[in-house]
Amino acid sequence: MSNLYVVPTPIGNLGDMTERAIETLNNCDLILAEDTRHTLKLLNHFNIKTKMISYHKFNEKQRSEEIIQKITDEGINVALVTDAGTPCISDPGYELVKEARERGIEVIGLTGASALTTALSISGIETFEFAFYGFLPRKKSELDGALKRVLNNPVKTFVFYESPKRIISLIENIKIHMPNSTLCVCKELTKIHEKTFYGSAKSVIEQLKNHDDVGKGEYVIVGYNNDYAEKDTSAYQVSLHGILFDKLIKNGYSLKEAVNEAAEEGIASKNEAYKASLDIKKIIESF
Repeated sequence: MSNLYVVPTPIGNLGDMTERAIETLNNCDLILAEDTRHTLKLLNHFNIKTKMISYHKFNEKQRSEEIIQKITDEGINVALVTDAGTPCISDPGYELVKEARERGIEVIGLTGASALTTALSISGIETFEFAFYGFLPRKKSELDGALKRVLNNPVKTFVFYESPKRIISLIENIKIHMPNSTLCVCKELTKIHEKTFYGSAKSVIEQLKNHDDVGKGEYVIVGYNNDYAEKDTSAYQVSLHGILFDKLIKNGYSLKEAVNEAAEEGIASKNEAYKASLDIKKIIESF
């Protein structure tokens, strides 16, 4: 029976490559790699000779259809890897796995390296439940909206990914929206120059600015939102409907425009604003 294997690869330290991952990549008929040049180094290190082709965010949809057809027609076993860590976690793979499941192809996941779980485990921050946001938007207005949604999320532990070029800017924005948050910022996890910065947003900013190599390596931010305030849900629903009505009347917006702006401003998630707009639409149509 043909299978699709989701195979984690090391996020830095090659010693984290599991025996099962090596065996799976050796025994599969085809490897899908985010960057074939990057993965080739890994395969050569472990003397893996399996055929490899590219599978990345720019060809994900087209390639998924091709691979599913190939698995179905030829009965091959395929392994999916990304440049580092576990596929589908802020990396390509969702389209392929979804299509495979819908076509009845068995999807088998291997345990292994993940920047997300590694950072959580060493953060010293409560992890009974957490919200993972991946990379936040770059545009200032969209970033503000995203951080407002994090602030208003009753799940207080949050995890972000960020590049070295924007790490200080992101922490400064976190300080604005959640000044009392506790952060553990992890840099270059499992690598030689691994470093963590822990404390309040203000303290972490100072630590980062005093770090010589702050502009190198990838970052994972684990935080605990001490600024979250419980809300009266019924009052919130009323105010959300009122805000949308206000945008319709004062700004002359369509319902869609009102929903989009409410979401961008962080007043509500897009899904919450959309549900409220359906109520408003019913009221309008009843007149």
